[in-house]
Amino acid sequence: MNRAQLDKQPADVASMFDDVASRYDLTNDVMTFGLARAWRRTVARAVAARPGERVLDLAAGTGTSSATFTRHGAEVVAGDISEGMLSEGRRRHPEIDFIYADAMDLPFTDDRFDVVTISFGIRNIHDVDVALAEMLRVLKPGGRLVVCEFSTPTFPPFSVAYKEYLMRAIPAMTKVVSSNPEAYRYLAESIRAWPDQDEFAHQILDAGFDQVKYRNLSGGIVAIHHALKPAGSTAGRA
Repeated sequence: MNRAQLDKQPADVASMFDDVASRYDLTNDVMTFGLARAWRRTVARAVAARPGERVLDLAAGTGTSSATFTRHGAEVVAGDISEGMLSEGRRRHPEIDFIYADAMDLPFTDDRFDVVTISFGIRNIHDVDVALAEMLRVLKPGGRLVVCEFSTPTFPPFSVAYKEYLMRAIPAMTKVVSSNPEAYRYLAESIRAWPDQDEFAHQILDAGFDQVKYRNLSGGIVAIHHALKPAGSTAGRA
């Protein structure tokens, strides 16, 4: 069974997700007791895709989130580094453009998208600062960044119980529903290692974004960070 390491080398992460692609959405529903669907709806509202806008959905997986943006008339590009996920996404959503896209080296020109969004994928990137710089680069001035990621519960006693759930219950549950239970042990570890809401908000600010804010979901199990590319920004590759 393939399991990525916490240094998150792209090839390791891609291979791990290749292994779980066919049952990924089912496993997420089981692992989150169905909350993942509600979180996706909240992301769709935060993205607020409008007709004619260009939306880049990174770590798009099978396109479950990407499909919600097309319903509002936006042009959506779904990017991922897992060929298994891309293949599954193309099969399920032929109306969406699925392409290989490494968040640390995006294959797009500057100032191309109105929105860049990534759900439950940024913590799997080897160098988050490089990825945020790339997201800033491909956004149009005034464009929106929406990041949905597992975070730190705000009630300390619940936070302790949650961490125990991550390390004990998730691996046990995924033995039943996942094609690669070891992958979810890594995912639990990566959630525990991810910075809290305020720390990540400052990381986004340091990358050059403006008006950074976040909203906690499910008591802070998940947080949605929202930011804008400054209107006068000329961010591009060095």
